[in-house]
Amino acid sequence: MNVLIIPEDSRKNKYVLLPLFRALFKSLGKSRIRVRICEDPVLGGVGEALKSKNIEQIIQQYKGMTDIFILCIDRDGNETRQKKLDQRENKFGESFLAVNAWEEIEIWVLAGIKNLPDEWPSWSIIRTEVHVKENYFDKLVVKYGITHTPGGGRKELTNKAAREINRIRQLCPEDFDNLAKRLEEIIKNRL
Repeated sequence: MNVLIIPEDSRKNKYVLLPLFRALFKSLGKSRIRVRICEDPVLGGVGEALKSKNIEQIIQQYKGMTDIFILCIDRDGNETRQKKLDQRENKFGESFLAVNAWEEIEIWVLAGIKNLPDEWPSWSIIRTEVHVKENYFDKLVVKYGITHTPGGGRKELTNKAAREINRIRQLCPEDFDNLAKRLEEIIKNRL
């Protein structure tokens, strides 16, 4: 089975999404599922990622090579964003899934880091922060001294976080775990 992850912008998001989804499928007992990131085209933001014509182009471009398409975007505090994603899912069928990370995909990485700085607020406060990337993730990258690494620290932190995929599912039930359960069901029905 081949899965294509469609990020809103692959330039940095690929360093988060690829290791997390590989770890997720491994945790589901499906480590042979091939996960790729859509880097052609680079969408360059939520607005472009939500355009039906762009999604349709990607599906046509990768049709025959891909069994499941997963659009991953940030929620960015927009509580109606999932409604748009549901519309896209209805339009493009059962092989197309869409998720918006609460509030940015970097939250999934933070959920997998066991030892967040003591001076940070509780997880429930971090989880609801609209600018989690700037206010927490980037600060952790600086603290670890990994700003110069691939993806501005994303690759290194995500590789660490991906080892705690069940923790990510537990701490991000509305988005990551919900998607994981949907993928489990699809895999069960197809394999």
